Amino acid sequence: MAKAYTQLSRTVRETGLLSRTPLFYAAVGTALTLGFAACIAGFLLLGDSWFQLLIAAALGVLFTQVAFLAHEAAHRQILTSGPANLRLARVLGGVVGMSYSWWDSKHTRHHGNPNRVGKDPDIEVDTISFLDEDAARSRGLVRAITRRQGWLFFPLLTLEGLNLHALSVRHLLSRGRIAGRGQELALLAVRFAVVLVPVFVLLPLGMAFAFVGVQLAVFGVYMGASFAPNHKGMPVIAADARLDFFTKQVRTSRNISGGWWATWLMGGLNYQIEHHLFPNMPRPHLSRARAIVREHCRANDVPYTETTLVRSYAIVIQYLNRVGLAARDPFDCPISAEYRRG
Repeated sequence: MAKAYTQLSRTVRETGLLSRTPLFYAAVGTALTLGFAACIAGFLLLGDSWFQLLIAAALGVLFTQVAFLAHEAAHRQILTSGPANLRLARVLGGVVGMSYSWWDSKHTRHHGNPNRVGKDPDIEVDTISFLDEDAARSRGLVRAITRRQGWLFFPLLTLEGLNLHALSVRHLLSRGRIAGRGQELALLAVRFAVVLVPVFVLLPLGMAFAFVGVQLAVFGVYMGASFAPNHKGMPVIAADARLDFFTKQVRTSRNISGGWWATWLMGGLNYQIEHHLFPNMPRPHLSRARAIVREHCRANDVPYTETTLVRSYAIVIQYLNRVGLAARDPFDCPISAEYRRG
């Protein structure tokens, strides 16, 4: 399959799908800037009103869209030079409230070995278990959650925004060398001050906490709902398995159908297969690459998975519930319990 990927890569490059699209990203940046300006204006005009929660929800959406741009900058999709993309990704990560260095290390390992046991950090246990062995080792409250984790997945995502902020801060305050630590700490400090101070100064205390809670909940759910369909429920690769790059990336990834609206909603993550094959491909070119990649997979007998957004969520829930079965006590069965007493 190494030769197959070389041929595919040559076709994609010759078609011009790896070239930068500055006008597109300038338009997205302008739209987001106007969105934030509208939220600020709305916040100041509404004053002491529970309609402020609508502004909070809108901010949750906007911060997620900025996170998509940070992801694309980190993959060198936006600007022409690597260092410029890195600087942009770090700034955009600060706007979102995330550490670029923490995320980049984690995401780089994921791209290198998607869904591979012991190597992909995205399937490591973090309240939710993605592997049977992790579910079986869960204890206490986590075990109770794991048993029903499929149904609890989306409710738990309301806490994911807070979790991402906490992980970023903990990473930057940890020991060891971290590139850009000072810059990222400064960016996070400014970001949280700009977001939190006006809220707690201008709104009643209860409303201020509700505002922050809604913003974090929308951000967490939107982020999780955009990233979860991409790999969860797809084949998990054993730690010692041997797979070539092309097969590994395609078999473990899932596309979401829908075209332009799904691309805007998910920041291009709906074309997960193409993104994993060509991480530095700009968002506007992914749809054109899809036709080329699908044909290439068909010619080389490699399964190409694509489904609707709703169906992908059903698959994720079913998968997590199946994994959660490993956390159930084998003696929950009445017959087994009778034998145990005997």
